[in-house]
Amino acid sequence: MCFRESKLMNVLNIKFLSSWAAILTVALALAVGVPASTLAADPELVSQSESADSNVQSESADSNVVAQASKDEEDINDPLETLNRFIFDFNEFLQDAILRPVSQFYNETFPVTFRRGLSNFLDNLSTPVILANDILQGEFQRALETFGRAFINTTIGMLGIADVAGELGVERHKEDFGQTLAVYGVGEGFYLVLPIFGPSNPRDTIGKFLVDPYLDPLGLWLDNTNRDNIKYTLSGVRGVDEYAGIVEELNQVKKTSVDYYAAIRSLYRQKRKTEINNGSILDLPPIPELGYDMVPEDLDQPLAGVNHPSPN
Repeated sequence: MCFRESKLMNVLNIKFLSSWAAILTVALALAVGVPASTLAADPELVSQSESADSNVQSESADSNVVAQASKDEEDINDPLETLNRFIFDFNEFLQDAILRPVSQFYNETFPVTFRRGLSNFLDNLSTPVILANDILQGEFQRALETFGRAFINTTIGMLGIADVAGELGVERHKEDFGQTLAVYGVGEGFYLVLPIFGPSNPRDTIGKFLVDPYLDPLGLWLDNTNRDNIKYTLSGVRGVDEYAGIVEELNQVKKTSVDYYAAIRSLYRQKRKTEINNGSILDLPPIPELGYDMVPEDLDQPLAGVNHPSPN
C-alpha cells in the first residue's frame, strides 16, 4: 500500500507542476483584472449621458463616440493588455529562437505525406478527450462519429497514420472541456496570454490544465508508470508538428498585420466561437488552430483568406 500511495503522490505532483504556471497566470490575471474591469465605462451610464445631452448636437456626437469606445472595449475584453503583450512578446522570442527554425527545418526536410501521417497519428491519440467532451455536451451523434473515426483509423488506418475515416466522409472535429463549459453557459471571461501556451482565457485554461489531462488515458498511464521520457518526447513532437502546420500562415499574418498581437487575439476568439458552435458560424473566415495543443483541420487550410503555399 505504501508503494501505491507513493506512486499516486508522484502522479499528483506531476500534474500539479505541469499546470502550476498556467494556474498562477490565471490567478494573477483575476487579481489584476477585477479592478481593471470596474474602471471600464458603464454602458448604461453612457446611455444616460447621451439622453441628457440629446438636445445639444455636438455633445450628442461626443456621447456617441464614448458609447462606441465603450462598446469596442467590451468587445475586446482585454483589461490585462499590457501584461498580455509582455507575455506575447516573450512567447514570440521563444518562437523565433526555437519553434520557427525547427518547424521550418521540419517542413523542408520531411515530405508532406510523412507530416500528414504524423499529424493523423497524434490526432488519433487525442480521441479519448474529444469523445469524453462529446458525451459531456450531450452530442451523442458526434460521440458516435468520434468513436467510429478512432475505430476505423486505429485498425484499417494503421494506428491512425492514415485518415481512412476522413476519406469515408467521417470528418474530424475538436472538443475540449473549455468548449463543454461554454455549452453550459460559462463565459470565456477576459482575454489571456499564457507563457509558452499562448492565447487563452480563464475558462479554457481551467479546462485545458485541470480537466482534460484526466480524460487522457495515455497521459495518465505515462504518469502512473513514470515514463516521463516518453511523455516529454511526445509533447515535444506534438508541439513541433502542430506549430509546423501553421508557421507559414502565421509568418504571413505577421508580415501583413498592423498589430500582430491584435490580429492573433481576433483570430483566436473567432476560432473558439466557431468550435463552440460546432462550425455553424458561416460568416467567419477559415482559420487554423493557434494553441499549441491544437492543429489545423487541414494542412492545406488557408488562414483568414491567405492561401497556403503549395508543398514542393
